[in-house]
Amino acid sequence: MYCSKCGGVMADGAASCSNCGQAFAVAVAAPRAPMIGATVAAPMGGGATAIPAYAGAFARVEYAGFWLRLLALLIDNVVMGIGFVLILIPLIFLTGLGGLLSQIHPDEEINDAGIFALIGFVFLAATASLVFTWLYHALMESSEWQATVGKKALGLVVTDMAGQRVSFRRSTGRHFGKIITNMVPFLIGYIMAGFTEKKQALHDMLAGCLVLRRSS
Repeated sequence: MYCSKCGGVMADGAASCSNCGQAFAVAVAAPRAPMIGATVAAPMGGGATAIPAYAGAFARVEYAGFWLRLLALLIDNVVMGIGFVLILIPLIFLTGLGGLLSQIHPDEEINDAGIFALIGFVFLAATASLVFTWLYHALMESSEWQATVGKKALGLVVTDMAGQRVSFRRSTGRHFGKIITNMVPFLIGYIMAGFTEKKQALHDMLAGCLVLRRSS
């Protein structure tokens, strides 16, 4: 109990304050914060109400399984295929490969210039495909979307192990981790997303990532 005048501590049942001599009439009880998980009386006789152990409701975590991720991959492949063609065609003409390729005729023997043109075309296509695929996944999965177009369409997001947005560096590691996943026979590295505890494929584990499904 506390004195209503000076705020000094008063013994229970005291008639006056020992500090200021104020006659005890009304004492103020020390404020106490409600205990987490405690049970308090509800107003208007509504019975006892339990205060939850944490404030606010958190969305239920749902891991994205193998088949859902496979569908997202198919959508992404269509999107990337269209985007790759739109990027590659201008590159062919800007680098002069279009003119060299037009000189190659099926009924004629390919000369040295034609061979170099084909090699250059294959190298350009492979390089552009590698860079485009990397940036598509790394940039989009580290963006505010946290997802590629396919994942976004299905309500999936890529996060770290704490459920937070991944950095470009981590997303890049996850992408190139698929090289190791591809080396595992029978696509087991990908199929792991169907039976591991947190539905992680091998490259998810290597990069410390999760693929979650946002619940509505």
